[in-house]
Amino acid sequence: MTQSVGSPPAQVVRRVGPPTRLSPQAVGLLALLLTVAIWAAFALSARALSASTLLPADAALLRFGVPLVVLAPALWRRRRRLAAVRPGPAAKIICGAGVPFFLAAMYGGSLTSAAFVGAIVPGMVPLFVSALMVAGGKSLPRGTQSAGLALIVAGVVALVWHHTVALDADVLLGVGTLLAASGLWALYTVGLREVDLDPIGSIGLLCLPSFAVIALLTLTGVLPTGLARAAGGDIALFLVVQGLGVGLCAGLLYAFAIRRLGPERSSVVGSLSPVAVVLLAIPLLGESPTLSVLLGVPLITLGVALANRRPRSKVSAHA
Repeated sequence: MTQSVGSPPAQVVRRVGPPTRLSPQAVGLLALLLTVAIWAAFALSARALSASTLLPADAALLRFGVPLVVLAPALWRRRRRLAAVRPGPAAKIICGAGVPFFLAAMYGGSLTSAAFVGAIVPGMVPLFVSALMVAGGKSLPRGTQSAGLALIVAGVVALVWHHTVALDADVLLGVGTLLAASGLWALYTVGLREVDLDPIGSIGLLCLPSFAVIALLTLTGVLPTGLARAAGGDIALFLVVQGLGVGLCAGLLYAFAIRRLGPERSSVVGSLSPVAVVLLAIPLLGESPTLSVLLGVPLITLGVALANRRPRSKVSAHA
């Protein structure tokens, strides 16, 4: 139908629907991307600690103490749920991301490089998570998942091959310590799925006993501390990166992602973290990527991506 001359133009009425909301999976992936950035900062700080005026125990006090101060009122309201957590899952979380993990990652970083911390610790998590899942009765990885796990192992071998041939004892000890830290983090990843806690409660379950242990070790002189004599700039840096970043923000984001995506898919964070660490370590720490790093990091990155691909379900031929 044509419009008559002089008549007002027809108006097109558009229906405005509700704003599009992100799916739970998309929100979980966004949380993982933010965690990548914070973990990259963690790897850089692990290497930078050896050049700072802080000691590992000082960094641990900031790492576990700051979240407790910030979340104290919220944790008090969750005290009954925290007390009701079963000992087994609680031990996985406390050991997996608490004092043993922290000291292992810091010590391993002091003997190697930021690239090694960023590649080995998160990169090996899918392999350790798969091993824990199989030990718990889950099916063996297959297809691209198996290929991805093999690439991760190949990447780690590429990283350490030169140092193995040269018998660099310090680097090899650092690599072994970082592998132990990665295995502990996998334990933490699985443990998060076994507790009925929200992300804030998960941080409390981790930080309360961890801070108590590290405080006891420093007060008794088992671990030395130089916090009273440390430079203000170093304290501020580690307070922001370790306390607020890793301890609070990454803890909330990673626990949230675990609940949305599961431990296997959440460990895909390792596929981006090594690359981010290598790139950031060049301008921030003056590290130059070696040939072993240029070979190993891409292999680990590709391996983690493949290891976290879910096999496609068979589609029925009948419509």
